[in-house]
Amino acid sequence: MMPTSIQPSEWPRALQHLLERDQASDTDIPGLPRRSFLKMASVGGLAIGAFPHLALAQADGAAKPPGALKPTQQPSAFVQIAPNGEVTITINRLEFGQGVQTGLPMILAEELDADWSLVRSKSGTNDAAYYDPLFGMHLTGGSNSIKNSFTQYRELGARARAMLLSAAALKWNVDAATLRTQAGAVIGPGGRKAGYGELAEAAMALPVPEKVVLKDPKDFRIIGKPTTRLDARAKSSGRQDFGIDVKHPGQLTAVVAHPPVFRARLTSVDDSAARAVKGVKAVFRIPVDGGGEGIAVVADGYWPAKVGRDALKLQWNTAAVEKVDSEKQLAQYRELAKTPGPRKYDADMSALDKAPHRIDAEILFPYLAHAPMEPLNCTVKLTENGAELWVGTQSAGLDAGAAAKALGLKPEQVKVNVQMAGGGFGRRFVGTSDYVVEACEVAKAARTAGLNVPVRLIWSREDDVKGGYYRPMHLHRASIGFDERGKVLAWDHVLVGQSILAGTVFESFQVKDGIDASATEGMRDPYDLPMRLTVHHPKLNVPVLWWRSVGSTHTAFVMETLLDDIARTTNQDPVAYRMRLFDDKHPRHRAALQLAVDQSGYGKKQLPAGRAWGVAVHESFESVVAYVVEASVKDGQPVLHRATAGVHCNLAVNPRSVEAQVQGAAVMGLSMCLPGSAITLKDGVVDQSNFGDFTVARITDAPEISVHIVPSAEPPKGMGEPGLPPLAPAFANAVAKLTGKPIRQMPFNLG
Repeated sequence: MMPTSIQPSEWPRALQHLLERDQASDTDIPGLPRRSFLKMASVGGLAIGAFPHLALAQADGAAKPPGALKPTQQPSAFVQIAPNGEVTITINRLEFGQGVQTGLPMILAEELDADWSLVRSKSGTNDAAYYDPLFGMHLTGGSNSIKNSFTQYRELGARARAMLLSAAALKWNVDAATLRTQAGAVIGPGGRKAGYGELAEAAMALPVPEKVVLKDPKDFRIIGKPTTRLDARAKSSGRQDFGIDVKHPGQLTAVVAHPPVFRARLTSVDDSAARAVKGVKAVFRIPVDGGGEGIAVVADGYWPAKVGRDALKLQWNTAAVEKVDSEKQLAQYRELAKTPGPRKYDADMSALDKAPHRIDAEILFPYLAHAPMEPLNCTVKLTENGAELWVGTQSAGLDAGAAAKALGLKPEQVKVNVQMAGGGFGRRFVGTSDYVVEACEVAKAARTAGLNVPVRLIWSREDDVKGGYYRPMHLHRASIGFDERGKVLAWDHVLVGQSILAGTVFESFQVKDGIDASATEGMRDPYDLPMRLTVHHPKLNVPVLWWRSVGSTHTAFVMETLLDDIARTTNQDPVAYRMRLFDDKHPRHRAALQLAVDQSGYGKKQLPAGRAWGVAVHESFESVVAYVVEASVKDGQPVLHRATAGVHCNLAVNPRSVEAQVQGAAVMGLSMCLPGSAITLKDGVVDQSNFGDFTVARITDAPEISVHIVPSAEPPKGMGEPGLPPLAPAFANAVAKLTGKPIRQMPFNLG
């Protein structure tokens, strides 16, 4: 959910402020001397990793020799082995449906040689050990979890295994080289055998090896095997707790009345009726995101808080803020597209007017809400020494720093307990930490009002849909000249849309020459085309953010539908045309597309009357996904019947999770196509409020989806997002074959 073009090497310079804020939140643990040694006991027996924060004790810069292990490399922060042999692995990411709470443990357990039936997983905190090892901050985004932590978790498992072997060697007085491990046990000469649970106490006291030898991939027995997710049973049975389910003794629940127009402020408040609602404990004014104001209602449950909020009589001052109107915005974008602007690519366009064939197209994309199944929430408990938060966050350190600032605390006084989240798609990683700060403002005001108890802030579905930070609205305008063979001679393209990075810490290195790199990712590549790409980033009073697959949500559609237009105009098969454009320079694209073609029966089987094939392929987050779909048009509405995916993500750690991610991404991509899936505004007010007027695909809309993975032993790439971008253009290309008219607007408009 972050720009794919961000490189780890660029972060130290450009993100210094953010990293200082993030890192400062987890340097010191109250009550624990920084130089404490790892030899500490847990209740009921010693275990490797019984105290995850103890890795920090070895990370003290004053005592750390050159080359010493970082907190992110310490097994003590990640591996707990109980006396009964049960292994609990801490994940350094937010689990919100992408499967990292199984994938990361699989990687570590592989090198640990654990008994998979005894492996469990849990979420981490804002401890420094749980930084992304490449980016140096807490981060779940950009489909980086498995990719960036693959080697990290392998080495963690190998280090823990080496410590267990050393403990057994000392116990039996033998050379560690004579020992081996298998399924959670160390096996020695003469049939000796000791379970990991028996050795954990001794192993914990040993030095952590800096260098370890990792397995040859051919010896993997866990990685690469289709594996049922560790959280599957709890989620499918309704027993899984999410952030919204957090409960503490005496806890109160808060809801907030937000401005109807973003950043508006209050002129008058009549809260008498709200205070009279049974269960309401307090009502007070608080600052909200962007400089606006809101009214918080705190009660002994969600329902009385909501009823109290509904009873408020509020007057808002909207005169001082821009009131965006979607129809006027589109007219503004169209005029802006006619003007000169900064250019991402600047190829010679002299061949455009002389080309034998020409396509002129305007393609429109609306604002999109993230609309996760679990609305935003955060629980805050204020203590004498600081604060503790429970929240499903994509960046625990970032949110801890924001919470500290809001509460007037030092960052190290704030602890964030990362909770399981019911979706997010980018909305739980916001530079302003809007809903977390809001929760802290409510807790602070509640304490001032004498309510010194934990407070859980909950956004309703309506709050969530109307709450901003949308995928930006975009307008694309293209003029393409090409010859009889489909060779593009000139492609003149204009893109208009808000920058999601302007005003953030990413701006200094991801907005260059006035162009937001996240807006243009996916344009032109991998096709070698002469393109002139002009970009405009207007500023409007609508908060915007990355949305699952970021820029590729619109650029993939533009590229793949326009290329299909060229293929149809020149009477070429769309698969053969793409294969020719790929040439031999993009073997992963070719492999993914060929796999989808072969598995779908494209070009071989006869489709039922009224159906057509559609094809698209796109790379995002270093993985390539190709779709071959079957679609029809019924009663004037497009219907997607079947989608076959070819996936090249290098090594698939858990093929079952890859399959699930592609299936989920395909359905989310389908949602973009359906009528009613747009966020629109009138006089600054968002029109939509819930799933009744903001469409997401239902089970009746979902096609049959089959997912096929190109075999590879290369290190894994991202898979949380790449399944989304090519679905909509493949669907659109099938519909265009049926109607003879290309689709130029999202959601689809066949009128």
